[in-house]
Amino acid sequence: MTTDPTESFARPRVAAGVLFFDERDRVLMVVPSYKDYRDIPGGYIEHGETPREAAAREVREELGIEPPIGRLLVTDWAPNAKEGDKQLFIFDGGVLSRAYLDKIQLAPDELTGYEFHEVATIHEATIPRLARRIAHGAQARSEGTARYLEHGEHITG
Repeated sequence: MTTDPTESFARPRVAAGVLFFDERDRVLMVVPSYKDYRDIPGGYIEHGETPREAAAREVREELGIEPPIGRLLVTDWAPNAKEGDKQLFIFDGGVLSRAYLDKIQLAPDELTGYEFHEVATIHEATIPRLARRIAHGAQARSEGTARYLEHGEHITG
């Protein structure tokens, strides 16, 4: 009996999102119609896409805008009890100008709204694992660095 050695390899679901800010350095959160918490723009990576391409596509689909997607801020290894292994990428979308904000057209089948929230109180606005990711992303943005996380916790050393 021959077993495939790749059977033991992790096959994570991979997603990408973007942190956008306003002129007051608050982070943009979307209100999905299919979730019970606020999220950042983003979603799962499709076959053949890079994480950055997926992030740009998701922003276009969800918000109807095509701002430049900046550098990587966070990579998080974040398995989920319901979905198994997951790897998440968060990119810097920078400050959304008034021109982009005026053009936002929410995907009606996915989103019911969007809001800006202070990073310092982001734990009040969303679920803990996402709040940790956002806080680390904002910190990496201000430091000009990138962060590797496991379960939303910064891994150093």
